[in-house]
Amino acid sequence: MGFSFHCIRVGIDNCFLLQGEKTVLIDGGAPGSFQSFVQGLQRLGVDPRQISLIVLTHGHWDHIGSLSAIQKLTGAPVAVHRGDQGWVESGTPSFPDGVTAYGKAMIGLARLLIHPHLPSVKVGRVIDDAGFSLAEYGIPGKVIHTPGHSMGSVSIVLESGEAFVGDSAMNDWFLRLTPGLPVLADDIKLVVESWKKLFGEKIQTVYPAHGKPFPIEVMRREVENFQ
Repeated sequence: MGFSFHCIRVGIDNCFLLQGEKTVLIDGGAPGSFQSFVQGLQRLGVDPRQISLIVLTHGHWDHIGSLSAIQKLTGAPVAVHRGDQGWVESGTPSFPDGVTAYGKAMIGLARLLIHPHLPSVKVGRVIDDAGFSLAEYGIPGKVIHTPGHSMGSVSIVLESGEAFVGDSAMNDWFLRLTPGLPVLADDIKLVVESWKKLFGEKIQTVYPAHGKPFPIEVMRREVENFQ
């Protein structure tokens, strides 16, 4: 069986479906967007029960907002790094800090207006700092711990050169006008260190959770210019 991947827009969050011998879903989408996920599967002709694992790039509200409904539909176990496990299992995730002036203003407003109380979801696979290979699912890639945006952030890197990085990079108009480092992060210096680790992989294209994909060279320049 060959390998392919697809983007499913679930609210403001890009979720990704990796299809090898088994199917793996990346992220659980924004609140109130479950039907978008269902419609995305229908367009692809994918039976939800084909999904064998749900990997969360991290545990913020816009990545786990539809997770409970998706998990019940698919029956798939949820994998998240231990650093963000508590948010998923409590349904009360925290917000990251703002990095830029715009990011600080945005997150200040979000903290006033958004108070997430999501259905709790039991984590079936706790990811440690070593990450894990996706070979057991027939997918040519691996999960790598890339903390900074949150302490439990991970990236999924494929051998073919694609990296699904959650919010370790951003490229959507409401966050930043050009692709690059996140405007929100618990520790932006740690984000940069995580990118330096990712540069050791043979990445060609970055797939952020918000916005369109872009070349890895953009992140190399971002890290070089970071102060």
